Amino acid sequence: MVSEVIDRSARFHGILDRLTEKSIDDYYNPYRLFEWPEQLPEDMWWMSPELTTTHGTEIADRLGREQLYALSRQESINFYSLNVHGIRELLVEVVNRIHTKGFETPSEFFHHFIGEENEHMWFFAEFCLRYGNGKMYRQPAVTGGPAPSREVESLLVFARIMIFEELVDHFNSTMAADDRLHETIRAINRIHHQDESRHIAFGRELVQLLFDEVRRTASNTELDDISRYVRRYMTHSFESLYHPQVYRDAGLDNPHEVRRALLESDARARAEETTFRKTSKFLRKTGILR
Repeated sequence: MVSEVIDRSARFHGILDRLTEKSIDDYYNPYRLFEWPEQLPEDMWWMSPELTTTHGTEIADRLGREQLYALSRQESINFYSLNVHGIRELLVEVVNRIHTKGFETPSEFFHHFIGEENEHMWFFAEFCLRYGNGKMYRQPAVTGGPAPSREVESLLVFARIMIFEELVDHFNSTMAADDRLHETIRAINRIHHQDESRHIAFGRELVQLLFDEVRRTASNTELDDISRYVRRYMTHSFESLYHPQVYRDAGLDNPHEVRRALLESDARARAEETTFRKTSKFLRKTGILR
């Protein structure tokens, strides 16, 4: 049972205690923390150019500085929209498990996790509504996975949460330190990175424990299915950054063709590898990626 493997882990208990204490010590009121200027300058980057989907491609070479700035504005709105949708999904899954059989031990930390993620969703949505003309970009749903047991389902849920958070944190940590960006943009990325560092530490430990339990009884076929699903989810998550409506709103012609060309480019492959370098290493080390 999930609860038994978690209860046996003294390491996990120690990590939970430290992360819970850190959540309490680092608590802040997001509704008073940020300054929201009426407008953000349009003649500057809204996302680090190295993180934009056209970076390092022939398409970027054909765009002027104003159009690159416009693209960074729309890509930033898409990135924060992705956060809103992703956080909503993970909140539903965690709420469904808090104080249920098998998750008694991490439930106290779940309370802090839920509270912090709800606040993250608020300030990302606030950014979109204030500076994205009141819109958030929609994202396609994830489809097609193994028909799991309860244990496998929980493993896949927390693997998705971990992957999503590590993707986002790669962007957060880069933009928080980028002095080419407006301080408001740097601030929301900085505070999110601060919280996500705790969530990622928690997520890795929980995913490891859940996989150790699944691996005890799973067949090779089932483990292969899990590995394929996780790989598909990583690709799906990264490709969500490549949104045809973003390219249309930034003034690029043939946005679906732009997306196709970018997804097939060597630059996309390099960017995905860089973004998930630490994540992939962890997943291979655990044996989840076979």
